[in-house]
Amino acid sequence: MKILVTGGAGYIGSTIASALEEAGHTPVILDSLVTGKKEFTKGRIFYQGDIADGNLVKQVFSEHPDIYATIHCAALIVVPESTEQPYEYYRENVGKSLELFHTLNELGAKRLVFSSSASIYDVVPGFMVTEDAPLKPSSPYARTKFIMEMILRDFCAAYGMRGIALRYFNPIGADPKMRTGLHVDSPTHILGRMVDVQLGKLERFTITGTDYPTRDGTGIRDYIHVWDLARAHVKAVEGFETAFERAGEPEDGYLVINLGTGNGVTVRELVTAFEKVTGQPLNQADGPARPGDVAGSFCNADTAKRLLGWQAELSIEQGISDALKWGEMKDKVLGKSKN
Repeated sequence: MKILVTGGAGYIGSTIASALEEAGHTPVILDSLVTGKKEFTKGRIFYQGDIADGNLVKQVFSEHPDIYATIHCAALIVVPESTEQPYEYYRENVGKSLELFHTLNELGAKRLVFSSSASIYDVVPGFMVTEDAPLKPSSPYARTKFIMEMILRDFCAAYGMRGIALRYFNPIGADPKMRTGLHVDSPTHILGRMVDVQLGKLERFTITGTDYPTRDGTGIRDYIHVWDLARAHVKAVEGFETAFERAGEPEDGYLVINLGTGNGVTVRELVTAFEKVTGQPLNQADGPARPGDVAGSFCNADTAKRLLGWQAELSIEQGISDALKWGEMKDKVLGKSKN
């Protein structure tokens, strides 16, 4: 199958493209390269441009009329930045997704898998969330994901589209074959910062927030290997119709599925795992919580297993090991180009 992957030159999208290829499918990449890397599109069908450019999207489908479904990953994703630049986040994530959905519907491209986020959930007792848990997005970034979901759901109900929103938790690691990985120069991603300390690019790792109501006071998250995450997206397009059948054909044509390991890990526990993998103590310090951060949550992934036949397979230690390996070779893979 051919699958359109928006944001396919980014960290998540490029890994999904690799997983699609390994499963025998052909990814068609659409990416503006505002944050994505051209190196991640090498050897793949690639269109550089904006998802809101209706003419470009129509060109993609004109040249590839056999595209089966769209995986929508394109978005700005940095939580602290979103609190400082809400206009840019609502414009890029919400406004442009609205135009993309409209164009896809016009083209009759009615199957869409949306790469959403577990950041839209409220904090719940025990921190484990199901798909029915209350929602309370706490940052402009999270609110853009929530609004994008609502738009897609309304499109599905009104226009006969079908959407699967994959609400995933904190991705870690890199493509195990080291084709792609986290590519930003100064990552805000927690494991990315740990890796930078280990590689001497950052003086110390700061634990942001130490008085949350968790077992050790630090935030609790569900850290999922990016390759497991990519495999889930492949499962979603391969079993698209089956997932709806197993869900009982919801009237609005819309499904929500959590992706995670099912295990909550605190920041201090992640530090311990990191030190276990490296065999060295991590230079660390405690600090205040960042704007938009919450105590956290982790995943009940039963629905993913039931509807997609998917479950996480790779360990947190594997994610750390792959992130370290990628950190050491990232500059070699990407060279010195900006894109």
